[in-house]
Amino acid sequence: MTPLILRNARIWDGRGDDYSSPADILIRDGRIAEIGRCRASYAEVLDLAGAAVLPGFIDAHFHAYAADVNIPRLERMPVSYLAHHARILLGDALKRGFTTLRDAGGADWGLWSALEEGLFDGPRLFYAGRAISQTGGHGDSRSAFEDPCGCRHKAVLSEVADGVDEVRRTAREILRRGAHQIKIFVSGGVSSPTDPIWMPQFSAAEIAAIVEEARSRRTYVMAHAYTAESILHAVSNGVRSIEHGNLLDETAAAMMAQEGAFLVPTLIAYEALRDEGAALGLPDAALPKLQEVSERGLEAIGLARRAGVDIGFGSDLLGALHRRQLEEFRIRATSGEAPVDILRSATSVNARLLNMTGQLGEIAPGALADLVVFPGDPLADLADVYRDGPDRVISRGRLVYSRAA
Repeated sequence: MTPLILRNARIWDGRGDDYSSPADILIRDGRIAEIGRCRASYAEVLDLAGAAVLPGFIDAHFHAYAADVNIPRLERMPVSYLAHHARILLGDALKRGFTTLRDAGGADWGLWSALEEGLFDGPRLFYAGRAISQTGGHGDSRSAFEDPCGCRHKAVLSEVADGVDEVRRTAREILRRGAHQIKIFVSGGVSSPTDPIWMPQFSAAEIAAIVEEARSRRTYVMAHAYTAESILHAVSNGVRSIEHGNLLDETAAAMMAQEGAFLVPTLIAYEALRDEGAALGLPDAALPKLQEVSERGLEAIGLARRAGVDIGFGSDLLGALHRRQLEEFRIRATSGEAPVDILRSATSVNARLLNMTGQLGEIAPGALADLVVFPGDPLADLADVYRDGPDRVISRGRLVYSRAA
């Protein structure tokens, strides 16, 4: 790979409060080799004329196989068909500046391997395989009138397991298939047909068994959780990453901070479903539950920030709604958070969540060369991020997108 020099860049490193003075970035073999006044034989030089360079964004709650907002309909689609959708969804996310995605249920070894082998351009992928649900939980997409078939229910995005021995075996199978983390459901959700939002899911012993298996592979468990009760239930049993968390309270926020758990808000998902979900086939039964959780998300972020919780960044979009991924920045900008804190959520905080500090989410010698370029000033105004997206995207050390091209 020919070395690449980004000349005259204002660099935000993913951690600090401001840009550097204009400097160069030398990229060699997919990593940042030098920062300063850089020279290299036979290097390609890209003069940025003072544009802002940020670490590539990380979306910590993405569903690559979620080609439809109607989950029961999605579950009837073959994975071979969904993989073609995934290629488009991943490529589009990369052009928006998301150079890394954490898949929260559905993506598998095949999709990850295709990306790693360069069969198509897309973000780095950290996948959870199928998320684990109890019978009648958020990941059980069967309707109330369906009789059990006598076999374990396995769908595209999730699978059902009950009891300590069964969830332990399921966790081991997911990890055997290469998953980077495990996803579970511990409260009701919007898109599932038979569980109210307030319903706690999995016993303490079941959650602890899954967490134990994850730790044996030196990884962690992420949990879909809306209510304060479910968050306390998850975190007290070792869960590291709380997804959504809209109904968080001060007690749950304090425990998250004490235990070092992360919160990953996904606010754009609710706005997008309210705006377009019905037209795209969101089941009528989901609408009251959507209303129940959608109004408290910004409040939860404020509670978490005041308690000292690490706050990540996610989107959780489905089907055609993926195009609204950058709008999470717009909604977060109304939360009272400073732009730089929101950008940290999407870079260095999410990198720490992924156990990739020093590799992703920052601009420093030795880090992986995933970068985004903006002509404006994202640290002053996030509209420069969500309005038009990046001017250029560098992924794995290569320029993969240029708006001018």
